[in-house]
Amino acid sequence: MPALQLVDLGVLDYPAAWARQLEEVERRKAGQGEDVVLLVEHPHVITLGRSRAAQGNVLVPGDVPVVEIERGGDVTYHGPGQLVAYPIVALREGERDLHLFLRHLEDAMIATLARWALAAGREPGKTGVWLDDAGGARRKIASIGIACRRWVTFHGLALNVTTDLSYFTRINPCGFEASVMTSMAALLGRDVAMAEVKAALATDLAAALGRDLQ
Repeated sequence: MPALQLVDLGVLDYPAAWARQLEEVERRKAGQGEDVVLLVEHPHVITLGRSRAAQGNVLVPGDVPVVEIERGGDVTYHGPGQLVAYPIVALREGERDLHLFLRHLEDAMIATLARWALAAGREPGKTGVWLDDAGGARRKIASIGIACRRWVTFHGLALNVTTDLSYFTRINPCGFEASVMTSMAALLGRDVAMAEVKAALATDLAAALGRDLQ
């Protein structure tokens, strides 16, 4: 089974993490080393994907920087209390289906949330991970946006753990109203240890991607 190296970047600003991703992509494109997943929390930042609607979905960014990047998708927010994972994976023969890769990322987060007894799933036609809140309303807890160069993936997923959800009001996240967003802490009604979620997600990502976590 191919290896997946875990690298925990701690808290790192977005441009530095983006640069690290691009370094890893070039390494994997050259056939060097192993696949890697970068785990990180970012200071407040809004990122714009390639969707034509992305810029128009930035409402009132205020003091939060806005960065345009090459991933797919619309606008999203990253910040403290949100676990971001960037799998830089060289897809092999039989794996080269980006829609399937997205489903694997969803599978990993669904498995992780189940460890906290949160029954998450998909919403037809809407990439990401969704679940019902206590009132039965459908909420989005995780966003996904990837890019791929010569079958090496980068960018990835963002799971709201203890995220301050008020920051989503500065945008229409992925084109939705901010009220659709939720977090593990909001659903559980208590704090959640980021270190525990990191360990769980790394394990579940490796399993979903068919990799051996290093």
